[in-house]
Amino acid sequence: MKNEFLKKIDAKEAVVGIVGLGYVGLPLMLCFAEKGFHVVGLDVDSRKTTDLMNGKSYIKHIPAERIRKAVDSGLVKATVDYSEAKSCDAILICVPTPLSKNREPDLSYIVATCEAIAPHLRKGQLIVLESTTYPGTTEEVMVPLLEKSGLKTDRDIYVGFSPEREDPNRTDFSTASIPKVVGATSPDGLAVAKHLYEQVIVKMIPVSSPSVAEATKLMENIFRSVNIALVNELKVTFMKMGIDIWEVIEAAKTKPFGYMPFYPGPGLGGHCIPIDPFYLTWKAREYDVTTKFIELAGEINTAMPDFVVSRVMEVLNMFGKPLKGSKILLMGLAYKSNVDDDRESPSYHLIEKLEGKGATVSYHDPHVPEIRPSREYAKYAGRTSVPVETGYDLILISTAHDAFQGIDWASLKTPIVDTRNLIRDGGELVFKA
Repeated sequence: MKNEFLKKIDAKEAVVGIVGLGYVGLPLMLCFAEKGFHVVGLDVDSRKTTDLMNGKSYIKHIPAERIRKAVDSGLVKATVDYSEAKSCDAILICVPTPLSKNREPDLSYIVATCEAIAPHLRKGQLIVLESTTYPGTTEEVMVPLLEKSGLKTDRDIYVGFSPEREDPNRTDFSTASIPKVVGATSPDGLAVAKHLYEQVIVKMIPVSSPSVAEATKLMENIFRSVNIALVNELKVTFMKMGIDIWEVIEAAKTKPFGYMPFYPGPGLGGHCIPIDPFYLTWKAREYDVTTKFIELAGEINTAMPDFVVSRVMEVLNMFGKPLKGSKILLMGLAYKSNVDDDRESPSYHLIEKLEGKGATVSYHDPHVPEIRPSREYAKYAGRTSVPVETGYDLILISTAHDAFQGIDWASLKTPIVDTRNLIRDGGELVFKA
């Protein structure tokens, strides 16, 4: 089975299926198509599959022209029909793994995907999970679901895990140029998965098991979460001392060894850092281990929106205004600069908390002209970005988009709370938070 699969890969006869055509699945699909592989994209959202087949992009940093070229090549098919899984030699699963309201792993998308493709599996396929999750998910959750097809892992099908490492809109690295970790349930499965990804990824990092690969992704994001929590805590501490954390970081990062800069903000955003650490925290309880460091970092980071709201109240009070009844313009809805990705954005937490205290909040974001429906913040769906103009009691900068650099802040004559150090020489109306 292994040798036949390797030959199909070398001949570019292997058909690659991608389940989940979002920020991870779409660029991966394009990478395989651009290397001459037939690709079948599967998604439950018919709007995405229709847009793709019409050569349209629904992700800002992925050009429509790139999609059109892939579709025009005849190598790409996007569909909501999961029976197409039977036509694929490899199936790469790139679906969301959010947290529940109780901060427990929500594997419902993985489970639903496995249940959807299991009836259509056949002997000789490779199934790889790319969704970030806790160690053990591939073998404890995914394998039993796939084997309901009657096929046995490593006898009839190969199963592995290869964590996504996407960072939307990054210019120095892309899907193809980021080294990729992969683990599988057998040496043969690892050899096949590694060889498949090698066709589109610059360097593969094989590891001994899916659990090691799962743990690798968690370590990467826990590292970031803990260090962001550290600078967030230092920001609050230094502010009390009258010290600018941003100036401290600029000075500290001149050290050529032993230091790596991380930056504070209004809270964590994106699909990884606010979520991934808690997958390990949850799994660790099974082994009677308390992940105190991770939980402390989570407490600090999730408290940042409250700190920002307190700072907003403090600044408004300086100008003789209460928060209740104030009109606030929030600058930036995306979770980071220059993207249209608003998943887990701290801006939503800020809107919720400010409005909960009686403020009226509008937002401006050229990358998110309208708030799309989401599970957590469905109540905001349909709100639209407003112009930057006078008439507000306070402006709150939550995201440092490049597009904000050209704004004449002084002309607005409005107090500004800047959580991202966007305005370096703001004057008496600019306050850091």
